[in-house]
Amino acid sequence: MANADRSIQHAGHRIRLRWIVIGGAGLFALILVTGLLERLHSRRQLHATTMAALVPSVTVVHPGGHAVDTLVLPGILQAWYTAPVYARTNGYLRRWYVDIGQKVTEGELLAEIDTPDVDLQLAGARAALGTRTAQRDLARITSRRWDRLVVQNAVSQQETDERRGNLAASEAARHEAEAEVGRLETLSGFKRIIAPFSGVVTSRATDIGALIVAGTAAAQPLFSVSDVTRLRLYVRVPQAYAARMREGFVARFTVPDYQERRFEAHLLHSADAVDSQSGTMLVQLVYDNTENLLKPGAYAQISFTFHGPGPQVPPSARIPASSLLFRRDGTTVALVDDSNHVHIQPISIMTDFGTELEVTGLTPRSRVIDNPPDDIAEGDPVKPREDGHAS
Repeated sequence: MANADRSIQHAGHRIRLRWIVIGGAGLFALILVTGLLERLHSRRQLHATTMAALVPSVTVVHPGGHAVDTLVLPGILQAWYTAPVYARTNGYLRRWYVDIGQKVTEGELLAEIDTPDVDLQLAGARAALGTRTAQRDLARITSRRWDRLVVQNAVSQQETDERRGNLAASEAARHEAEAEVGRLETLSGFKRIIAPFSGVVTSRATDIGALIVAGTAAAQPLFSVSDVTRLRLYVRVPQAYAARMREGFVARFTVPDYQERRFEAHLLHSADAVDSQSGTMLVQLVYDNTENLLKPGAYAQISFTFHGPGPQVPPSARIPASSLLFRRDGTTVALVDDSNHVHIQPISIMTDFGTELEVTGLTPRSRVIDNPPDDIAEGDPVKPREDGHAS
């Protein structure tokens, strides 16, 4: 019995020892697994943090709606007619009768030129015409006499024909002298400088006693006359608005000397062609200047107001100029899609307003990246940060 009890006690001791070893091993394994899991979790967190740090944060703006319907452009006012008045004969200015700012009528005398050389040439030409007339008359009398003598067989036919030839030559010489007198009379008539049309004298570049030399490349106009009852207003319109330009379109403009007043001009003509260098079309407007308020050559700011987009004008929106990307394939912007990845979108610039651009190819829902990195590419992940609207 005693031996059996001891055997049972020894077996129970071994069993307890075995469970202690198993429990210690299990505890060690649990500690090892827990540490390994914590290490894997930390590694995953570090990887996620590292990957998140690699995704750039970008500022996202939403394009403004359709661009404002007012287009403001610079222009220049010009007189309806402008004529520089030159001298057509040489001499010295005897007297001028009008000065800058004076109104003149068509045909009014502006100045007179003293032309002694032309006067002497005209006197000589008239004397030569008198000589040629006398020679012609004598040749005519002689020819008639010989015509009568040849009938009587008193002279030969050859001599009669010679007298007739002398008459024809004398008549031709007289016509030549008469043409020279007419030329010099016309040249002498240029001594009177007259206004080509009714208007205002806008410049006078001569004075009494000044030497007048006509017909040279260095010749300066003596006067300039402008018709300012109407003014032409020239402006270059971007190609995107060219289809909206129609005759009779009313535009308003301002000038620096009447800043609080707005004037109206009507579109008269357009070049109907786009300049390939500037991408604009030249438009001519007309302003009724009967009040004589505005001056030719003045600078003006013209406002074209459109009621909604034209039938051939694509929808447009405004974005910051800083959102542009210039790539080899053209002008683009970087958009953020629904999965926060980059999409490169081509656009077309319609109007440059300085810090903002009017473009086509976007909608108000587009998320445009402002100040995108130069190396941004299609499909790159980004962290968008909303910044509001472009306009």
